[in-house]
Amino acid sequence: MEFDLTKKYCYYFKKITEIPHGSGNEKALSDYIAGFGRSKGFTVFQDEFHNVIIDKPASAGCENAEPLILQAHIDMVCEKNKGVEHDFEKDPLDLYVDEDGWLHAKGTTLGADDGTGAAYMMAILDDDTLKNPPLSCIFTVMEEIGLVGASKLKKENIHGKRLINLDGGGETVTCTTSAGGCRAEIFFPFEAQANDRPAYLLGVRDLKGGHSGGKIHEELGNANIIAARILKEASLAGIDLSLSSFTGGLKYNAIPREADIVFVSEDAFEKIQAVIGEITAKIAKELEFSDAGFRVLLEKTDAETVLNKNDSDRFLNYMFLMPNGFRHRSMAVEGLTTASLNAGVVHTKENCFVIDDLIRSALASDTDLLIEQLETLGGLLGVTVKIGERYGGWAYVEKSPMRDILASVVESKGKELKYRASHGGLECGIFKAVIPEMDIITYGPIAEGAHTPDEKLDLASFDRSYDILCDVVRACAEQ
Repeated sequence: MEFDLTKKYCYYFKKITEIPHGSGNEKALSDYIAGFGRSKGFTVFQDEFHNVIIDKPASAGCENAEPLILQAHIDMVCEKNKGVEHDFEKDPLDLYVDEDGWLHAKGTTLGADDGTGAAYMMAILDDDTLKNPPLSCIFTVMEEIGLVGASKLKKENIHGKRLINLDGGGETVTCTTSAGGCRAEIFFPFEAQANDRPAYLLGVRDLKGGHSGGKIHEELGNANIIAARILKEASLAGIDLSLSSFTGGLKYNAIPREADIVFVSEDAFEKIQAVIGEITAKIAKELEFSDAGFRVLLEKTDAETVLNKNDSDRFLNYMFLMPNGFRHRSMAVEGLTTASLNAGVVHTKENCFVIDDLIRSALASDTDLLIEQLETLGGLLGVTVKIGERYGGWAYVEKSPMRDILASVVESKGKELKYRASHGGLECGIFKAVIPEMDIITYGPIAEGAHTPDEKLDLASFDRSYDILCDVVRACAEQ
């Protein structure tokens, strides 16, 4: 199957991939979208955060229909495979279609999350033949780093009480709930000194990774946690070691696939190799079904500085004991995770280790508990925990006319709409908090591998889902 650029939604998705738009770097894409809206003669609002809202008048005869909001975020998670030369600040994505009709970006994330939604909105805005109610298209920024852009919008910016969030994929699937949560930055200051001892690199490799909302219940291996565990258990097995540096993961909302720790030790390399080999074999057995490709490399390297022994031990203890991963599931909704943490990134900044963690929960009390656990452990081990802005969840409502419209359209295609409760953080919760009576659905095409370089978009589903979305817009114009 070809990526047919004569289809407007394909054309606009391609344009989006040509403009760097990682979280916090959306200005160029925001300006492009705003310029597009102005060129069509629409009313355009663009704020200082680079959110864009484009209002399209109703089609003739539909002026009295209830307004409809379409919404998607324009930032993407920027992750690439090790060894891939790609600058997300300036390089366009390198797209290709595989033999099964899936669209990929070579060696990097594709940005189907949520470039597909943005492309759909631009195509609908650019369609003079599609019957539509008064339409407001909201393009938000910095969704992937805490739903920041949506949280900056004010009630007067939101023109309607019916909303289709285009950040939910599956073609015949719609979300009915989403989790709230917050970002936690964990700081561990340490003392470093000059090193004259042998140094080694421990590398965790080839874990699957994935979206920390959509995949956390699969209990996939977290490279940061595993790397720290290996060295903690090596220490318990008698290896005398101290850390020099720790680098792992790329995004706090992506389960990390790789991590590197440089450590020093005067024990014989063969002894270290044997102990770490035994620990690796044990962990590999634990990950047999979730991360069959897991492997660990150990090699000699250099280290100019090293932590003092006490600081090194305290940090490994924190990483070893800190809560992480899947925590609780719903007793009412089968398969729904209700609380989790993801230690997505660890890096060394001057004389400080920084852990970038994401807490997700359906209940505010669960968020409170997880924060308290991180902070209590931190107080015991000299770690400072800084909590970012919290965002609320989107609770299930029994009656939803928008959900009924979508179900009817999907049924007209000979299929049945499926309902999914999501542990991911969606901007729906923010819009619902601003306008409690907002009737919300999510929609989007089939895509896989979000937040990883394995991300791919089913082009046949991209076509079908656009047709369904247009039918929903038409149905809304008649109500």
